[in-house]
Amino acid sequence: MFSNISRFFVWIIMALVVVGLVGFGSVNFGGSGQSIGKVGDTEIDASAYFRELNAELNAWQATTGENLTMAEAQAIGLDQRVLSRVISITALEDEIDRMKLSVGDQNLANRVTEIQAFQGVDGQFDRDTYDFVLQQSGLTAQEFEESLRAEVARTILADAVTSGVDVPDTYTATLYAWARETRDFTWAPVTRSALEEPLPEPTEADLQAFYDENPDPFTVPETRQITYGWLKPEDVMDEVPMDDGQLRDLYESRIDEFQVPERRLVERLVFGTEDDAQAAADRIESGETTFDQEVEARGLTLSDVDLGDVRQRALGQAGEPVFALEEPGVVGPVMTDLGPALLRMNAILSAQETSFEDARDQLFEEYAADAARRLVRTRASEIDEMLAGGATLEELDSEGLMPLDTIGWTEGMDDGIAAYAPFREAAAEASVNDFPQVTELEDGSVFALRLDEITEPTLRPFDEVRDEVQALWEQNALADALVARAEALLPEFESGAEAPSTVGLTEVLEEDVPRTAFIQGAPENMVEQAFTMAEGSWQVVRGNGQVVVVGLTDIQSPDQDSDEAQQIKSAFSQRMSQTLGLDLQDAFSSALEDQAGVSLDQAMINAVHANFP
Repeated sequence: MFSNISRFFVWIIMALVVVGLVGFGSVNFGGSGQSIGKVGDTEIDASAYFRELNAELNAWQATTGENLTMAEAQAIGLDQRVLSRVISITALEDEIDRMKLSVGDQNLANRVTEIQAFQGVDGQFDRDTYDFVLQQSGLTAQEFEESLRAEVARTILADAVTSGVDVPDTYTATLYAWARETRDFTWAPVTRSALEEPLPEPTEADLQAFYDENPDPFTVPETRQITYGWLKPEDVMDEVPMDDGQLRDLYESRIDEFQVPERRLVERLVFGTEDDAQAAADRIESGETTFDQEVEARGLTLSDVDLGDVRQRALGQAGEPVFALEEPGVVGPVMTDLGPALLRMNAILSAQETSFEDARDQLFEEYAADAARRLVRTRASEIDEMLAGGATLEELDSEGLMPLDTIGWTEGMDDGIAAYAPFREAAAEASVNDFPQVTELEDGSVFALRLDEITEPTLRPFDEVRDEVQALWEQNALADALVARAEALLPEFESGAEAPSTVGLTEVLEEDVPRTAFIQGAPENMVEQAFTMAEGSWQVVRGNGQVVVVGLTDIQSPDQDSDEAQQIKSAFSQRMSQTLGLDLQDAFSSALEDQAGVSLDQAMINAVHANFP
């Protein structure tokens, strides 16, 4: 199997050699073979590092749509990842040289002629195409063939490392049996009505002891006392002038929204010839068929012929007859861009005209909101300069530039200004000696904050939280009593002397339950617990404020020989084999690097980086 996998990787590598070397000549780090370091006696080619780094940056842009600068790439460790890969490749090349491993000329020629980029229109290797592609890449045939020879040699060495690696059938079968096993069980909630005696009333000593032993629920977390200014677009809305000229320009620029002509819901059925279209129109006219039946006869669905709501000009020559209809109907044949067609009009959508006067309030609301955000940004620059000059938040408030407020912020708060992630981050990171800085929020508002003091976690006085203490004590006492009652019943259930239903519990039977199941109304951990039980056993499960008893009745093992099982196990085995193979290759490369030794020229690496923005 691994020989097939390795051959697959050879094809990938050969393709990457052609693509990766494109632009090779555009950046040259020295014709004499400058390097960014050495692995053993083999130099790490600077141009190879440049190409790999450039390819990684291009891949990032293709995946995310973002252009990374070199500083950003270094911040996320992308350059180190590429460097590590280039060092691993060079370590293999060093070992190949040490072993005197090489690819024969005939083998290399076969590889070259099989590369699709070098093939002509007939699918055969074309020398002119080969020369042209290499010329565009800035390479000579000798340079390319040496690179390809090294690539194939590395693949042969890697194949030798991973050959024979396979996942044992027992391993795959065991995992499949574990993942696909299902269970039948009965469960029943144990509620207050199952208790034989009522819960005792807590004494003051009980509550005090519970309070002393469980301080966390009654402790106020660390609180950051913060003064902040928050300027929102709505705060400056009154300052936005009402300018009818600008509103009318906005109205005209969006006239299609306010002056919508009449439209029709239309379907179009295209035919190969006008005679075919006419024959279909005649059948529909005579009642022999319907438009829907003609669509079906062509092997199409109504969604295939639906044009949606269209204006007259969008239908071309068909627009006039379609819009001449005063009620739903079929017209045609009519010549269209796709050929002769029948068109069915299903509904008339009346024209919609909204005058400037009617749209004025909506336009002003949108215009004012946008203008207010711009005004906030302008004022934010002024506020930032004043803060940098030593102004306080109180002074900004007194001058009407930024309304002031305070908050006792704790982790987990998410209302008011604390609903904004940038504010929460700033509140968490601020120190008492920091100066306020203006930060913009996603809704166009801005804020600046000052940390006044930090109040350490504080245990609230018992008298203040007595009711909360009693409620939590009763909740825990009830749960403990329910667990004790449930555990007392388990021997009766396991012996068969009693069943949940005979002691007043409501039984629920679950069948063929997989490990990943979620059962509504039951503790979240109940299914997980059921898969730890032996057949015929019972167990108490506590969670989500509930107590239940669970009895396992049957364990179903999956069919290991079904077609589905064979496909799943085969795919899993292949993935695991590939993963193991790649892990072995990484370990082998690391061992080679340690054995040969790696030295790097940081100045040359920096020179490569300088070629990127």
